Amino acid sequence: AGGPAPLLALALALRTLNCFLVQTSFVPDEYWQSLEVAHRMLNINNYGYLTWEWANGLRGYSYPLIFASIYKALQLLAKDDVQLLIWVPRLAQAVLAAFADVKLYSLVRHLENAETAKCVYFCQLCSWFTWYSCTRTLTNTMETLLTIFALSYYPIKGSKMGSSSKYLALIALAIVIRPTAVIPWIPLFFSHFLQEQRKADLILHNCIPVGLVTVGTSLIIDRVFFGEWVLVQLNFLKFNVLQNLGTFYGSHPWHWYFTQGLPVILGTHLPFFIHGCVLAPKRYHILLMAVIWTVLVYSTLSHKEFRFIYPVLPFCMVFCGYSLKHLKAWKKSAASFLLLSNLLPALYTGLVHQRGSLDVMSHIQQLCNDSYQSQAFVFIMMPCHSTPFYSHVHCPLKMRFLQCPPDLTGNESYIDEADVFYSNPLGWLNKEFYNDTLLPSHLIFFSVLEQEISSFLALRGYEKTATVFHTHVPQGRVGSHIYVYRKITEMSH
Repeated sequence: AGGPAPLLALALALRTLNCFLVQTSFVPDEYWQSLEVAHRMLNINNYGYLTWEWANGLRGYSYPLIFASIYKALQLLAKDDVQLLIWVPRLAQAVLAAFADVKLYSLVRHLENAETAKCVYFCQLCSWFTWYSCTRTLTNTMETLLTIFALSYYPIKGSKMGSSSKYLALIALAIVIRPTAVIPWIPLFFSHFLQEQRKADLILHNCIPVGLVTVGTSLIIDRVFFGEWVLVQLNFLKFNVLQNLGTFYGSHPWHWYFTQGLPVILGTHLPFFIHGCVLAPKRYHILLMAVIWTVLVYSTLSHKEFRFIYPVLPFCMVFCGYSLKHLKAWKKSAASFLLLSNLLPALYTGLVHQRGSLDVMSHIQQLCNDSYQSQAFVFIMMPCHSTPFYSHVHCPLKMRFLQCPPDLTGNESYIDEADVFYSNPLGWLNKEFYNDTLLPSHLIFFSVLEQEISSFLALRGYEKTATVFHTHVPQGRVGSHIYVYRKITEMSH
C-alpha cells in the first residue's frame, strides 16, 4: 500500500517547485516579524530594523531564531549572498510543509484507509491557499505546520498513534511562536481531557512539564535578545485582546470569516468540505468543532485577515478528502475539477498579484555593488512596510521608509507619519527635505503618487530609472506599478 516514502518524495518535489513559484508578497509580517529580525539578530554591524512590536515586547525571538541560525550557517560557509538569504528560509519552510503534507496522509491512513488518505493528501496538495502560504516565512505558516504535526499525535478515537506528550509539546511550541495557536486546540484538548481516564496524570505528567519547559525556553531566548525578562505571550494577549489595538490595522464586520474568509481560503473545496462534514463519522466531529470554534473566536476580534484562520485549513481538508473518496463514479471528474480550479488562483496569486514589492528590491540590491554605496540613500515612500528591508538587501545601505506605529499612549489626536505624508505628499516632502543636502539619492513609490509630487521631482532633479509591475487591482494608496526615481547629480542650471 503506497507507503509515505514515495509520497514524501512527491511532496518534497512539489513544495520545492511551490517555493519558487511564489514570488509575490502577501503581508508585511512575512519579512518584518521573521527575516528582518533574524537579519538584525545576527548582524555584527547591527544594521537591520525592528518594528514597534519588538520595542514593546509583543513578539518573541524563538521563531526568528530559526532563520537567524540559517543566516549564521550561510555566513560561516561564506555563502551569505543576498539571493541565498532570501531563498533558503523559504526552502526550509517548503521542506517542513512537505513533511506536514505526509503527516496528514499518515494520520488519515491510520484512521481510515489508504484510499481516503490519498484523497485527503490530494486535496491538501491542490489547495490554492496552502500553495500560496505554506512556503512563506509567516508565523501563521509555522503555526499551521505545527498544528498538522500535533494533530497526527492527537488521540482521536480509534487512533493508536496518540501521544499526549508529543501533541502537547508541539502545541506549546506553536503557542510560543504565535500565542493564537492555542485557539483551535481549546475544544480538542477539552474533548481529550473529558475522555481521559487518568485526568490528574494528563495535567501533572504532561501539561505542566511541557508548559514549563517551552515557556522556560522561550523566556530564556527572549531574555538573551531583549536583554531583560519579557513574557511576550502576555503582552501579545494584552495588546490584541484586552486593548483590541489590532483595529489600528483595519476592522471588518463580525460575519466576515463566514461570508468571505473561510469561503475564499477553501475556494472550490467548499462544496466538498460541506459534503464531507455531512458524511464523516462521528469521531471527526471534534475537528469540525475546532474549525467552527476557531472561526467564531476570530469573528469576535475586529481586525480580520485570511491568514489568521489558515491553521484550520488542514482540518477542512480531512472532510474534503472524505467527500472526494465517496464520490465513487464522479471521483475522477471531481479531482480534475479541483486541480484545474485551484491551479489558476495558485499561479496568479503566486506569480502575478503583488509582485512589485519584491521585484523592486533587486533595484535596491544593485546599489550595494557600487562604490556609490556610501552616498546612496533610498527613501521608500509607500504605505508602511510595503517592501522587505535589509533581509533582501544585505548591505549597510542608508534606507528609510514611512513609519506607522500605533499610538500606545492613548493620545486621541495621534496620526502616524505615513498618514501625515499621504494627507499632503508635496507639502511633506518640501518641509522634510528643505535643504538639497538632505535629499535621498533614490525615491521609490507607487504610480498613484507620481502626479501629485511631479513638481518636487522635476524641481529637485529626479529622473525615473525603473517601472516595476505590482498588481492588476490597485487600491487606494497602492498603485498598479512601482516607480524608481534617481537623483541626477549634475543638475543643469
